[in-house]
Amino acid sequence: MAEKSKGVERPLSPFMIGPYYRPQLTSMSSILTRITGNALIVSTLLVVWWLFAAATSESYFNFANAILTSFVGDVVMTLSALGIWYHFLAGLRHLYFDAGHGMDIPTAEKLGWACIIGSVVLTILTIVIV
Repeated sequence: MAEKSKGVERPLSPFMIGPYYRPQLTSMSSILTRITGNALIVSTLLVVWWLFAAATSESYFNFANAILTSFVGDVVMTLSALGIWYHFLAGLRHLYFDAGHGMDIPTAEKLGWACIIGSVVLTILTIVIV
């Protein structure tokens, strides 16, 4: 049977963000990639619903269109654009990692910031252009 160590009390998991674990950019960007991937499923379903409404009837399309073009719909679609750009840039970063490049901590952190800043800039450009 394992005995309790007499040294420092350590947390059971390094994933306990808070007093036991200091969040790092690399781990947070990994979590954010997963979150944006799942959020894009929801926004894709909203767009499919909008297209389905367009194919169904004019009154149903007007209802769906009113929701997607409302303030809340605009916020959801803007966040979706942010999620698309972030997920795209994070995917490029992972391809770079898979090629065996950028594995040192300073480069990984710079690439994490590049994904965050790049996704915000590309989202703003998307909103201005569209």
